[in-house]
Amino acid sequence: MSIFKNIFRSKSDKEKKDISNETRGKYMPQEKLPIDESFTINFKANGGKFLYCENLDEIYENLNLILEENNWTEKAGFFYDKNLKERFKSLNLKTDALNAATYFFTTCESLIANDGSLLISSHQIAESKLREFPNNFIVFATTSQIVTNIGEGLRKIKNNNTQKIPTNITTIKHFKDLDEKDFLTYGSASKNLYLLLLEDL
Repeated sequence: MSIFKNIFRSKSDKEKKDISNETRGKYMPQEKLPIDESFTINFKANGGKFLYCENLDEIYENLNLILEENNWTEKAGFFYDKNLKERFKSLNLKTDALNAATYFFTTCESLIANDGSLLISSHQIAESKLREFPNNFIVFATTSQIVTNIGEGLRKIKNNNTQKIPTNITTIKHFKDLDEKDFLTYGSASKNLYLLLLEDL
């Protein structure tokens, strides 16, 4: 993915890019960002906490750091996805029922680049509403799950589930306290969200 592989590119490359941007006219259309870079910018703007990992060892290490940082090592998490629970069983994470858990550890359907949101469905949350889950989310996803917009994410769900399309499809977009005066966010569930993103491309 371009943003991750080019973080440490040479200074001359950056200077060339700056020069090319200066020579573009002000009425020229803006250059389109790669979708991974677009997702990262929008996700952070929404208040999400993002940890890029090159392999599973880094995922495990960063998950432990999240738990330590928030004093959750002795607290229980909730897993709905049995495959995810099995994948992380070596960490001996404490688990409990939904209403007693401190954090929710889950996957997602897609990462939406144009607004920095996460597309989820009944595969992740069954038929529950987001407000029924703990305030703290830890999401495990891969770079191949980044799509341009919600329409593309919905098509991906349909293509991956030809027998039975999941229900309860929704997005999580707000990862910080919402302004109660902002009517556009009325009814939205704000979550303290950490994204563990594994490079798989």
